[in-house]
Amino acid sequence: MLNRLWFGFFLVAAVAALSRWLIGGDETVFAAVVGSLFDMADLSVKVMLLLFGTLALWLGFLNIAEDAGLVERTARMLGPLFSRLMPGVPRGHPAIGLITMNFAANALGLDNAATPIGLRAMRELQTINPSADTASNAQILFLVLNASSLTLLPVTVFVYRAQAGAHDPTLVFLPILLAHFAANLTGLLSVAYMQRLKLWDPVVIAWLGGGALLLGGFIALLTSLTAMALASFSSLLGNLMLFGVILVFLCAGAWRRVPLFESFITGAKQGFDVAKDILPYMIAMLSAVGVLRASGALDFVLNGIRWLVLHAGLDDRFVDALPTALVKPFSGSAARAMLIETIHHSGVDSFQALLAAVIQGSTETTFYVVAVYFGAVGIKRVRHTIGCALLADLAGVLASIGVCYWFFGAIK
Repeated sequence: MLNRLWFGFFLVAAVAALSRWLIGGDETVFAAVVGSLFDMADLSVKVMLLLFGTLALWLGFLNIAEDAGLVERTARMLGPLFSRLMPGVPRGHPAIGLITMNFAANALGLDNAATPIGLRAMRELQTINPSADTASNAQILFLVLNASSLTLLPVTVFVYRAQAGAHDPTLVFLPILLAHFAANLTGLLSVAYMQRLKLWDPVVIAWLGGGALLLGGFIALLTSLTAMALASFSSLLGNLMLFGVILVFLCAGAWRRVPLFESFITGAKQGFDVAKDILPYMIAMLSAVGVLRASGALDFVLNGIRWLVLHAGLDDRFVDALPTALVKPFSGSAARAMLIETIHHSGVDSFQALLAAVIQGSTETTFYVVAVYFGAVGIKRVRHTIGCALLADLAGVLASIGVCYWFFGAIK
């Protein structure tokens, strides 16, 4: 799947570039395509330099948590749920605790902590994977849920809107949560269908239902806050949780008489090994994404969608926000650029900019996540991972469009 997809990116880029040259007379397109290859290779190395330090830092603290028994205790507590969602993972396996910590960090928008913990979880799942280069069912479910975006506090979206002078930067909060839920649910159901998981099990219903009630209460609390209070609360909660987790790890380690400094160094060394394994995969994926963008293939798709919408007699305002949706699975930085461009072109509180913000907050960089997480453990055959993840992205985009017409349809 990944081999065909990667080749397909280059093939589509070649067709798009030839069309721009032969039909549009653009002789610079091939220079842009070749230049994007080197730009993406350079970007990959820069990203990895940042990731080296982040991985070393968080895997160091995480090793302390493991030595203190926190990961094992979390795994035992959640064993009944994960034995049904991931029947191939033994009860009490360390991966379960790590997966839980990763989901919690993602939900709070703590990307710097979530990625290292997630990579460690993927490596633990790899230890019980019967095939060295083929993704297991548990690895697929874990990655699809990550790729369907788990962030409950999209602070960065609020920041972009605030910087552009939005009257209420958090106006998109509830629409993002609704679209976000649609993406998560679609990701879970699609994987459950492919893997024949029994989601109607009483244990699964109890856990997911309880989680839904807690989430609903949390959303109710957040919606009662003013825009200024919500932004302040988001920042405080994220940083407080981040430092609080570190203190819990250290205190638990000290209580269990773990040699804290030596344990941290051992974990930090693992961070360098993980980052080194990821780099080739990241260069391969980002280079394919780069030529796809530089060739103008995405512009062709966007123009085709607008033509279909207009000929169907439908409102085409949502098309102006689709560049964010089209590039988000490939590149987070490109999607941010598209969001900012839409804000400046249409106005920060226009329908188009609001929709682009909701899409940005409720979707994920699917191919980046696949390259990083599977690249860290040498997985080459991803099976139904990308199909389920892209289906979740599509659900998030469609839900974003529907919710925005519901909330902001009267805005021009």
